[in-house]
Amino acid sequence: MNQYQLAEINIARMKGININDPVMKEFVDNLDAVNALAENSPGFIWRFKDDSNNATAFNPFNDEQVIINISVWEDIETLRDFMYNTWHADFMKRRREWFHRFGKLYTAMWWTPAGKFPTVEEAIDNLDYLQKNGATEKVFDFKNIFNAPVATWK
Repeated sequence: MNQYQLAEINIARMKGININDPVMKEFVDNLDAVNALAENSPGFIWRFKDDSNNATAFNPFNDEQVIINISVWEDIETLRDFMYNTWHADFMKRRREWFHRFGKLYTAMWWTPAGKFPTVEEAIDNLDYLQKNGATEKVFDFKNIFNAPVATWK
């Protein structure tokens, strides 16, 4: 069993005034299918969601145009495979239809002990850390990947 798992956050600023804006309809109509694809993908462990099975109702930035996604994966390879080698990639290619260019880093990854799931606050703090400090062993992105810490036995 791995001692660490990969946590990630990504955020986006919608073109719509909120998630119910008509410009967001196709994106919203496919959310459940994309989420199901993630949950059934190899390496998927967990994702942040509410009772309606998504995270779009959360507003940690106090801005109805910003949505967040937080998930946990076995490793970088399985997250990368889901993002770029599944139907999800089609939506990433079309993201400009629904989302503004963010203007700064919008995805952060970090290693977390196996079985631990990040809080929204922790995920946002890690994204903020990456935006301010660049990639380090603490928090990184796909352009600057750091391997999981080496487990030490007690």
